[in-house]
Amino acid sequence: MRQKMSLRSCRELLDRLTPRYRISTWKEKGLILDEFVSGTGYDRKHSVKLLNRGIQCKPPKKRIPPRRYDAPIRLALVTVWKAANRICSKRLMPFLPDFVAALERFGHISLIGDVRKRLLAMSPATADRLLYQERHTSAGLTISTTRRGKLLKHQIPIRTFFDWNDVAPGFMEADLVAHCGEKAEGAYLNTLTMTDIATGWTECLALIRRSEADVSAGIHAVRQRLPFPLLGLDTDNGGEFINYDLLHYCEKEKITFTRSRAYRKNDQAHVEEKNGSVVRRLVGYDRYKGMDAWQALTALYEVLRLYVNFFQPSVKLLSKVRTEGRTTKRYDKAQTPYQRILRSTAVGEDRKIQLCYSYERLDPVVLLNELEHLQDRFWEHAHKKGSPVADIEAACDLTAQDLNLPKPVVTPPTPVAETSTAARKTVRMYRKTRKPSPLRTYRTRTDPFADVWMPIQLQLEIDPSRSAKELFLDLQQRYPGKYAHGQLRTLQRRIKQHRREQLCLSQSIQGAPTNPFPEVNG
Repeated sequence: MRQKMSLRSCRELLDRLTPRYRISTWKEKGLILDEFVSGTGYDRKHSVKLLNRGIQCKPPKKRIPPRRYDAPIRLALVTVWKAANRICSKRLMPFLPDFVAALERFGHISLIGDVRKRLLAMSPATADRLLYQERHTSAGLTISTTRRGKLLKHQIPIRTFFDWNDVAPGFMEADLVAHCGEKAEGAYLNTLTMTDIATGWTECLALIRRSEADVSAGIHAVRQRLPFPLLGLDTDNGGEFINYDLLHYCEKEKITFTRSRAYRKNDQAHVEEKNGSVVRRLVGYDRYKGMDAWQALTALYEVLRLYVNFFQPSVKLLSKVRTEGRTTKRYDKAQTPYQRILRSTAVGEDRKIQLCYSYERLDPVVLLNELEHLQDRFWEHAHKKGSPVADIEAACDLTAQDLNLPKPVVTPPTPVAETSTAARKTVRMYRKTRKPSPLRTYRTRTDPFADVWMPIQLQLEIDPSRSAKELFLDLQQRYPGKYAHGQLRTLQRRIKQHRREQLCLSQSIQGAPTNPFPEVNG
């Protein structure tokens, strides 16, 4: 017979009829059974069994699918992910074949055929699940050090984030990152970050001063090391960029100079993203100043530019469509800036050959180890108060010509022994020194046992063996509804602290020296 109601309705009907069926007479059971059969469509014998024993829900068997990615594959993924500086899976997985080939070329890993095949076939979502325990979070800097330029705004056109469609390599966004710690006062280091829109090629330069001359000289130094000519420059409205020096330099070199809108950071979304994922992630949020810190940061950026541009892939937004309140975004395949340059028709073939030759000589693991070593050396200069005045005076004597750095030789650095473990790197990746907070000696909530603490102490003196739970049950019986079960732990901590204080007091009394001249009764 066909079932006439849903399974849920059948179970609800069975729950209501079962108690009445069990206490009914033989004739009444027949009537109940007819009603149940006509309503559910079950067979009569099956209905009798259900009404006699009720529905016994068996727990569903937990199906454990066969594990496709076992421990060797996860270990290989973690090793490659750490060598790629812990980037997200959507950037790592499309770049994985080239990156694994680079690691195998220098003998850092050796994968058998099955492990290699399954590792390269892994999806980004699966990689995220396997790397879940290895990830970490961070905090950022909340103060701003940008001061608006007072002149020349009418001479420099505005470019928004909508105007970067179909640009050739050479149009770059520039911004400054302040390494001032928690206070934007006094002298501190700055980082000049320049990011190419088309390829994502990123250059970082350490500046010891935040001045117009230093920024102009830094842009000129970055221009000498770019693999393509600088065609356009887009900056924010800070006075270090909006000035006559930089405007005349761009006009002389035929560089398109544009600026973003005021208070619109999204107009410079490309360089702002690099400020967080490259500069803040590798340098941190502490305060740095002086020549020693500047030299250490310059050495760090010499290695960083090679590792980021050759071995750190990124994705670019292709389209964004908003339909009925829902935004759909499409991204391209993750590629490194080096790969995007090779696929660009605007870069000369001779320059591409030089980049390929440099790429073949670079070892990503050696670069990452050297990067961690230079990080440790640079972090030693954080928050050093009372630095010598000679360093500051020598820094102020630097001219713009002193910032013209020599063109770096594209060779892998000397291997350095790894000084920081993976756990230490995870903790210090987003390093931000915090001031020690004073010890809190006051209460933030009302003491619930203030009125009954003296009787509790008296009971403990009479019978020290009584537990805190017994005393709490006595309080609940004496004051019904006043003490909830969740306050038991509070009383246990109070009694534990009280017994510790009494023990220390008794030990101090027993250890006190006796009086050598006791009083004598007359």
